[in-house]
Amino acid sequence: MALSWSQQALQSLVQDLRMPTNPTTAGLLSCGQKYLDGLLAAADHLLRGEQLEKSLRSTLDCFVNQSHAKMASSSGNPAIGWRRLYTDACILQAFADIRSFISTGDESLAISSISSLDHAIIIAGAAGTGRLDLILDLIEKVQSECLERHEFAGTSDAFQISPSKNIVPPPPLHTFTKKVPCIDQSPSLAAFQSRLSKRPFVLPGYILDWPALTEHPWRDLNYLRSAAGPGRVIPVEVGGDYRSDDWTQEIMPWDTFLDVLSQPLTSGSSKSRILYLAQHDLFTQFPALRADIILPDYVYASMSPPENMPQYSPPTNEDQLVLNAWLGPAGAVSPAHTDPYFNFYGDSNLHRSRRDTDLLTAQVVGRKTVWLAPPDATLSMYPYSSQSGTATPHNPAANNTNVSMSNTSRVDVFCDSPKNGTNSRSSGKMPYRRLCVSHWNQEICYIFLRDGGMRCTARRRAFLFRCGFDFSELGGSVDAKV
Repeated sequence: MALSWSQQALQSLVQDLRMPTNPTTAGLLSCGQKYLDGLLAAADHLLRGEQLEKSLRSTLDCFVNQSHAKMASSSGNPAIGWRRLYTDACILQAFADIRSFISTGDESLAISSISSLDHAIIIAGAAGTGRLDLILDLIEKVQSECLERHEFAGTSDAFQISPSKNIVPPPPLHTFTKKVPCIDQSPSLAAFQSRLSKRPFVLPGYILDWPALTEHPWRDLNYLRSAAGPGRVIPVEVGGDYRSDDWTQEIMPWDTFLDVLSQPLTSGSSKSRILYLAQHDLFTQFPALRADIILPDYVYASMSPPENMPQYSPPTNEDQLVLNAWLGPAGAVSPAHTDPYFNFYGDSNLHRSRRDTDLLTAQVVGRKTVWLAPPDATLSMYPYSSQSGTATPHNPAANNTNVSMSNTSRVDVFCDSPKNGTNSRSSGKMPYRRLCVSHWNQEICYIFLRDGGMRCTARRRAFLFRCGFDFSELGGSVDAKV
C-alpha cells in the first residue's frame, strides 16, 4: 500500500525544520539543538521509506514526555518552544505509525497515528506555523484512506437524544433569590451595548435554527461520531465536582465517551464515573462542529472594561473571542467560579432515549441550572486563593496562584439548606462554607436552561461563547458563576 500524501506531507515538514529562520524551528532551537537534531534524524529515516528503528522511536517518546513536563513548569517564550517540540514529536510519531500501517495494514496503527495527532492539539495546541492545518489534514487522510468512515445519513432509529419536553424546573434553594429575566424578542446590537449588557438575560429559543439543532442534530450520537470520524480522542474530567479529592482528568476515545453518555439510566441508578468534557476547544479539534453553530452579533460588541475591573483585557486572538463546547451528564457540577471574560452561553439541553427496534427502553430528562452572583460578592464567596498587596483589584479569574482553583469558591451554593455546610450530592470531603446571602440577596439570581435558549451573562469580565449540550438525567447539571 502506497500513501503518497504522507510522503509529501512529511517532506514539507522536513523542509520547515531545516530552515533556521522559520519561527517554529527557532522555537525548537530554544529548547536545545539536540531536540531539532533528533526530530530531523527520525524524519529523514521515514523519508527513506523505512520504519523507525526502536532507538529513534524511543527518542520521539522521550521528547514527548520531556516537553510535556517542561510545559507544565515553563511560561512565556520557553513554554512556546516546548509546545512546538511536543507538537512535532507527536506528528513524527503519527508518521511512524502510518509508515508501519503501510507495511502491515494493521488498523490499530492508523488509530494510534490519529491519537498522536489529537494529543498535539489537546496538550500543545498544535503549536507552530501551519501545524494545525497539517494535523487536521493528516487526520482526515488517515480516516478516509486507512479506516472505514461512515457519513451521517440522517436521523435514524438508532440511539439518539431528543429535545426535552415537559421538564419541570427544580424548586428554588435558599441561595436562589430571583430568576434571570427572559427576553422574548432579540434586542438590537445598540440596545444590547447601551442597556442590556449590564445584566444577565436569556433569549429563549434563540438557537433553535442552528444546524446543530436541525440538519446536523447534536442530539443524534451518530452525527457526533460521523462529524469527528474514527479514532479521535478527547480530554475529559472524571468526577462530579473538580474540588473533590477523587476528581481527575484523562484522555479517552471520543466514541467511548459518547458510549458512556448513551447508557440508559432509570430513576435511582447512577454511573460508576461522571465524565465531563469541559475547558476544551472542541471546535478547533472537530471543525465540522464549528460549522453547526451561528455566532450572535452580540459577541462582537465592543465592551468597555467593568467598573470594578479597569485592567480587564479581552482575549488576544484576532476575533477577541474564545469558543468552547461542553458535554456532560447529570451529576456534573461546576462550583461557583469566576470566568475571565464576558459570557454568552448557547445551551441546547437535551434528554436521552434509547430505541431497540420500536421499544423505548429508557427515557430521562436533561436540564441545567445556572446560579449567578455579582462580581462584588467575591470576598463573600471565599475563593481558594487570591493576591494580596496589590494596588489594583484582584481578578479572581486570573488564576495566577493555582490554575485550577484560584477562580473557584469554597461555598456550596447548591446546598439544600442554609444550615448545611455540604451539598447532598457531594462526598462531604470538601471544606464548604455557608454563603451569607443577606447582603447580596437582591443581586443573586438563577436560571433553569432548556431547549434552545441562550443566556447572556455580560459585564462579567471580549466574550467567551460556550456551546453546551448536557446529556443529563433526572438530576440535571448545575453551573455557578460569580
